[in-house]
Amino acid sequence: MEEVQDHEMLDVIGELFSDEISIAVSDRTKYVYFRPSVRVDLKIKTGDLVKDGSLAYKALTTGHKVSEFIDRHVFGVAYHGMAVPFHRDGQVVGSVTAIYPAFTEGKSVVTVKTQDGWKPVPFAEVKYMEVRGRKTHVEANGVSGTHRKSLQEFEFVLPHDLFVRCHRSFIVNVQHISEVYPDSHSTFLLLMDDGVKIPVSQSYASYFRKLLDF
Repeated sequence: MEEVQDHEMLDVIGELFSDEISIAVSDRTKYVYFRPSVRVDLKIKTGDLVKDGSLAYKALTTGHKVSEFIDRHVFGVAYHGMAVPFHRDGQVVGSVTAIYPAFTEGKSVVTVKTQDGWKPVPFAEVKYMEVRGRKTHVEANGVSGTHRKSLQEFEFVLPHDLFVRCHRSFIVNVQHISEVYPDSHSTFLLLMDDGVKIPVSQSYASYFRKLLDF
């Protein structure tokens, strides 16, 4: 994989990302590059084998983008991240992983923009977030508004004991789910406690089941 061993190029690309994000690049079996961040260092060395259970392993074996939380049993450090496989001639030949710190920003509220101004809403009161019209809409107890962060950004700062990504357009608070119904193609439909129905897409279905343990 000569194309991904140009460390100078990868270091320059790494400068485009926040100092809080580590970058790892692998071929089919081992890591060929790792740039640690100031906040999280998985101690990956060039030549280390891709570990079973890591985000890179999941991207390589599924052939799809993976975004989730990985606990400390894999690298000894818990982290959030996203791994994307890359292909050549229809075959997966490697992956790139962005690694984020596992803790939140230290906040306990989401500040929602409403028609009257801004309202801080405690995490526990947020029911779900939805992308509509290129904006992130936040629905909470008695509050409805928007926020400038994308769902992807929220995915890495919200407490993972409460919030689950279930669809490219939705993040839900599990404490506000009333029931889970089976839907077509091995997916699910969530009935929230305010009566709203939210889909769980096929790409998130197995992850969702694992997190809710059913």
